[in-house]
Amino acid sequence: MSAMENTLAAAPGNEEQLQELHRTMKARARRKNRTQKGVLVTLNTFMAIFMMLPLLYAISVALMPANELNSMAMNLVPSHPTLENVKNALSQVSLGKFILNSFIVAGCITIGQIITCSLAAFSFSFLEFKGKNLLFMLVMATMMVPGEATIISNYLTVSRLGLLNTYTVLIVPSLTSAMGIFLFRQFYLSFPISLYESAKLDGCSNLYFIVKILMPLTKSAIGAMAVYTFINAWNMYLWPLLVTGSDSMRTVQIGISMLNAVDAQSISLTMAGIVICMLPSLIIFVVGQKQMIRGMFSGAVKG
Repeated sequence: MSAMENTLAAAPGNEEQLQELHRTMKARARRKNRTQKGVLVTLNTFMAIFMMLPLLYAISVALMPANELNSMAMNLVPSHPTLENVKNALSQVSLGKFILNSFIVAGCITIGQIITCSLAAFSFSFLEFKGKNLLFMLVMATMMVPGEATIISNYLTVSRLGLLNTYTVLIVPSLTSAMGIFLFRQFYLSFPISLYESAKLDGCSNLYFIVKILMPLTKSAIGAMAVYTFINAWNMYLWPLLVTGSDSMRTVQIGISMLNAVDAQSISLTMAGIVICMLPSLIIFVVGQKQMIRGMFSGAVKG
């Protein structure tokens, strides 16, 4: 209680003034909070709209008829929205087949990386063997090597093995990731080693411990890894461009460039293809963003 309140409370008949003072202070605090919240909501809304403008404009152009897009007027929103551009994009190139290929490749890579990275991270977290720390540092050092530095040697290898134009060549080189190993290892280090030792005393094998104990406890890390890996695999361009030569094995990112080559003058056609190809990864990110954020920060306490 402040000095003013003490004075008012000590004086007889001033209880009403004290209550009025309390009401005034509470009303002032509520107005201040409302003002702060209003400013934050306004700023967040403005930033969200600013960040979404490229996406919104791409959708607008994809739904805009050609005569409106090519007119002299500055049309930001289509006056007569149409799906003709989407139909033309699907018919000009085998975009549906490309999307299916990307789903197969991205799905297999995601599942494969979750399995291989979790097994490797388990070894680095719970097992003791000679040179463990050195091996882990070597694995992490691969993150500093750009993919372009090894892409030629990788291409020559798969070419000599006769793996070109197959799902194998698109999937196998990406079945593990140093980033995934690091993410799972940091998450596993948050568990006490006594958990693993108790399981071993009860006769639990390493594989059973991973599947029945670790996996259920690492759902957030698995969700983060799944979203991160799927989006990266979906957006692959250079490697599929090198190792695939037939339309039956092309991925969606190559399909967009092929769509631009078919009709380079039709911006709305290209935008329609971009929107179609962007929607799956956008949906995956929106659905899994909570798991991704939770998984990224869950292992950040202990290293």
